[in-house]
Amino acid sequence: MSSEIGKNIKLSVFGESHGEAIGCVIDGLPHGIKLDMNEIYVDMARRAPGKDKTATPRLEKDIPHILSGILDNVTTGAPLAVMIENTNTKSGDYSNLMTVPRPSHSDYPAYVKYDGNNDIRGGGHFSGRLTAPVVFAGAVAKQILKQKGITIGAHITKIGDAVDEKFDKNNIDKALLEKLSLKTFSTINASAEDAMRDVIEKARMDCDSVGGIIECAAIGVPVGIGANMFSTVEGRLSQILFGIPAVKGVAFGAGFDFGGMTGSQANDGYCIRDGKVELITNNNGGIVGGMTTSAPIVLSVAIKPTPSISKPQKSVNLQTMKDEELVVKGRHDPCIVPRAVPVVEAAVAFGILDIMMD
Repeated sequence: MSSEIGKNIKLSVFGESHGEAIGCVIDGLPHGIKLDMNEIYVDMARRAPGKDKTATPRLEKDIPHILSGILDNVTTGAPLAVMIENTNTKSGDYSNLMTVPRPSHSDYPAYVKYDGNNDIRGGGHFSGRLTAPVVFAGAVAKQILKQKGITIGAHITKIGDAVDEKFDKNNIDKALLEKLSLKTFSTINASAEDAMRDVIEKARMDCDSVGGIIECAAIGVPVGIGANMFSTVEGRLSQILFGIPAVKGVAFGAGFDFGGMTGSQANDGYCIRDGKVELITNNNGGIVGGMTTSAPIVLSVAIKPTPSISKPQKSVNLQTMKDEELVVKGRHDPCIVPRAVPVVEAAVAFGILDIMMD
């Protein structure tokens, strides 16, 4: 089981959803970086469950306990280790899942891969609970990037049939990204939030779930970061983004819309503005040839509906090898998208910081 990522800064995640604790170790951080712990707590709280009926009622404070690597809120250069306690678990709700796997969940392939030794409670190490330490690592990365003039923010563009306006890819305001990064339900337009909440509530009342799309942007990234072929910015960011449970698609700039465009429509022309080379448009999302162009990095992430739903579903009994109907118990998000926004921000921040240290 691989739970480590990073080339220059390595992030290793540990724990299970219903174990005593989860956490991470970050190795390779620069020393002497002053961290604002309150900013880290804000990101942790945005992801934490139990605070909104759009999310699971499982209430976890998600307060990170620093074990090493920080002294007086300054990085020491030693590996930064953090632990987050699990305090509100109901493991009995998962007793039937070892023999009857949940559709669209990791239960069955993990059962086969690990000969039934995997921790099934709450999804174990495959759970979205493991994104909490990723948010911590990303919050640290965001502060380091902020000192380099780089700002990252994200918002929900779609939940069901409810949509928010998208970023102007070539003109993204720093204040907007900072504002979005403080929201627990991150949309540009308030009316979009209302419509999305209605969609989520309908799914919740129907014992179902719903997916969505998150758009993330990073501004201030200098030109020439990254490389071609197998070290592209897109490739390295996608790897960490696909480490987020429920992420099933990542697109940069115009993404799949390129399939309906001509070259003259898609190409990002250049111009001289205030003595600097700038792009006229940003269809490529700030990346060309695997390298940054200095335009905003803009990407979209597709989040699938939470697979744990209360409706009866078709499954099988792995002991009797017969078809069996499954009714999932426990506490689950009718929509994971709002809580996934700070996770996407964190993944992009950590990925960009790691690439910049090449």
